[in-house]
Amino acid sequence: MPVAASRRAARPAGPADKRELILKAAVRTFASRGFFGAQVADVARAAGVAAGTVYLYFRSKDDLLVSIFERNMEEAIAEGRAALAGATGAADRLRRIARVHLGRLGRDRDMTVVFQVELRQSTKFMEQFSSSLLRDYLGDIRDVIAEGQATGEFRADLNPRLAAKVFFGALDEMATNWILSRRRYSLVADADAIVDLFVKGVGA
Repeated sequence: MPVAASRRAARPAGPADKRELILKAAVRTFASRGFFGAQVADVARAAGVAAGTVYLYFRSKDDLLVSIFERNMEEAIAEGRAALAGATGAADRLRRIARVHLGRLGRDRDMTVVFQVELRQSTKFMEQFSSSLLRDYLGDIRDVIAEGQATGEFRADLNPRLAAKVFFGALDEMATNWILSRRRYSLVADADAIVDLFVKGVGA
């Protein structure tokens, strides 16, 4: 083994690495045990660290769940906005958003279980998340719909905020159905059909 490679292999995990390790372990643990059924000690065991180490990076089990949500929503928003570059028209923009949305969830079943099931077990969490990054995500969809109205692509009588929630709801339901189904299939493969159905309903 080259010396440089040997040194890389021997490099101790830094704070960012260990935080990421704990977050990934939390996703697996919450998906398998349920958020309320899991303990911080379970997350620590899955991460291969002492329980006290988890508290060096996260204040509590609730903080772990919030951190999972925030990190993944930030990534989803950034990826979705990047995907809009070069899009031609509002329908194409919605198609790209749908593909990113379902593509991300379809790549990580444990994460999807946490998002679609565990995050929704508490009114407190839902209220907190709905007023934060989720609002920004819905705002991006709303802006695309409003753009389609301005260009005559979509009906002018639509409420863009309501339409954005309907569009998000369709994607959300498909993701929930995917994790509950015994059949294994590509989640992102549903993206185009959802957009086509939505656009036909809101088209001018």
